[in-house]
Amino acid sequence: MWFTYILLCSDGSFYTGISNNPQQRFLDHKNGKGGRYTRLHKPVKIVYLEQLPDKSIALKREMQIKGWSRIKKENLVKYGHPRLA
Repeated sequence: MWFTYILLCSDGSFYTGISNNPQQRFLDHKNGKGGRYTRLHKPVKIVYLEQLPDKSIALKREMQIKGWSRIKKENLVKYGHPRLA
């Protein structure tokens, strides 16, 4: 199983990524072992998690979400369902 996740960062921004172990990946981000963005914008918590059947689909979902406006991402986080965003 793979997951697409959204992190809330300390400056209020969102970071979107994928992992087959999102809790461990979150800890990696918090400890400066994640992406460059999260080294500069410290993650606070996971605010959205979507389980997907494989890495390829998770990557496609990540790219889709990264292309969205902030408002659309906020709606996804708020309602917790991708079809509502």
